[in-house]
Amino acid sequence: MSADIPSALNVEHLSWSADDNQILSRVSFSQNQGEMLGLIGPNGAGKSSLLRCLYRYITPEQGNVKLFGRNINGFSQKQLATQVAVVQQETPHYFEMTTEQIVAMGLTPHKGLFESDSPSDKQDIADALTKVGLQLKAKQQYEQLSGGEKQRALIARAIVQKPQLLILDEPTNHLDIRYQIQILELVRQLGISVIASIHDLNLASAVCDRLILLNAGKCIAQGLPDEVLTEAIIGDVFGVCCQVSKHPQHGKPLITYFYGYQSGGHSKDDETEASL
Repeated sequence: MSADIPSALNVEHLSWSADDNQILSRVSFSQNQGEMLGLIGPNGAGKSSLLRCLYRYITPEQGNVKLFGRNINGFSQKQLATQVAVVQQETPHYFEMTTEQIVAMGLTPHKGLFESDSPSDKQDIADALTKVGLQLKAKQQYEQLSGGEKQRALIARAIVQKPQLLILDEPTNHLDIRYQIQILELVRQLGISVIASIHDLNLASAVCDRLILLNAGKCIAQGLPDEVLTEAIIGDVFGVCCQVSKHPQHGKPLITYFYGYQSGGHSKDDETEASL
């Protein structure tokens, strides 16, 4: 964290359990304003639970969350919605609504009860649809979209919401590789603070300013991608053998995984390797 850059998030000693299972254990981190922060870790590490604490879907048992220097519990629901937009891992069902209408829902926190959309609002909706490549699907029923198109529509809705913090839970779910890269590069260019859980370590390395690595509900490492994505850390947390080199384009860590786990042979000397 830079002392010269104000923080978007300050999380201190966050803990939460469910059914006597400790899901999060004293997680602490800070995020600079305008920073893209990647949340990585194995399945069951607590990534989604941590994000849900940040937008008050669940209430932690211990710890504090500050949003732009203010305790998150001090925001009304509408105030929070003007500051924070969320794209969840699973796409919800919206029957009898068009893609355009779904995206327009992002305007709700900024509107009065009976206030209609202005020409400027409609332009914002059209621009957001274009940014995510859905301008030709504006009038189509949302439920008729593919899984990837639904995900992009929800990201367009978040763009229209104009938040200061965007929370993304596995935003690349259902997306092919082109849109995985395009969507994450798009949200990075919005000029706002973004925290996203990302399954693909190479993708997280490429697009994020800093990373937080969770395992079994604990923060194992945090920092720049080359500080977090080391061969030793990846081996310990994910249980795989890999080689970390510099990506030829952006210079951040590029992870090459080795194969042969079923046969017990997963040495770096194996000839069966692949970059993912």
